[in-house]
Amino acid sequence: MFNHAIVRKIGKSFVNGLTTSDLGNPNYEKALVQHEAYVEALKRCGVKVTVLESDERYPDSTFVEDTAVLTPKCALVTNPGAESRNGEINEMKEVLKDFYDTIEYIQSPGMLDGGDVMQVEDHFYVGLSTRTNEAGALQFKDIMGKYGYGTTIIPLKKFFHLKTGVNYLGDNNLLVAGEFINHEAFSSFNQIIVKEEEEYSGNCVRMNDCVIVPKGFEGTKKKIEDLGYTVIEVEMTEFQKQDGGLSCLSLRF
Repeated sequence: MFNHAIVRKIGKSFVNGLTTSDLGNPNYEKALVQHEAYVEALKRCGVKVTVLESDERYPDSTFVEDTAVLTPKCALVTNPGAESRNGEINEMKEVLKDFYDTIEYIQSPGMLDGGDVMQVEDHFYVGLSTRTNEAGALQFKDIMGKYGYGTTIIPLKKFFHLKTGVNYLGDNNLLVAGEFINHEAFSSFNQIIVKEEEEYSGNCVRMNDCVIVPKGFEGTKKKIEDLGYTVIEVEMTEFQKQDGGLSCLSLRF
């Protein structure tokens, strides 16, 4: 069960953030509306949402997931792989002190983005990407091992982050897209396969009794509903333009 979520408002500099997509520039006003709807969706799932003010110094800082990994036993502050984002962790360190007595840290030369970390019960999967290196993943594995968590490290071939294409829904159900379909690391799961044309919907958020999904991907939505989950749709077009998915916009614990 999740009780809290942390989000950050969008700054006007958001439109100048990092992206590898070719979807055009985001519309700031539209992004604001979509972000507000996202916060409301989190609240519908029964969690208290802490909303941090925007930080114009960091255009990508609304993607708070990359700054930390939160577990019932500890918080871990990451060391984001993009140099322009690294300063985001400074405020997050202070914010997390309100919620956690135990905070761990990834140290350079290790790099780790929270978007490359997926928790499944007492086990973590960590993707090696352009933002997460082996040194960071191994530090993560050692740290979490102290708390009884296991870790599997998975090199990525195409996806931006691990959770771009694989997300745990609970009950041994795993949403998989692209390079993770039939991946040997996930052979023990009931895999819900996302079609190539709906690949963006491979990133979703299971929150208590609901699954939040991006709007406009009817095939994925139906597959999740057929498993018995209550689905909440949120429009994500402006965040998709900046390589952002649903999970990127919050820290959940």
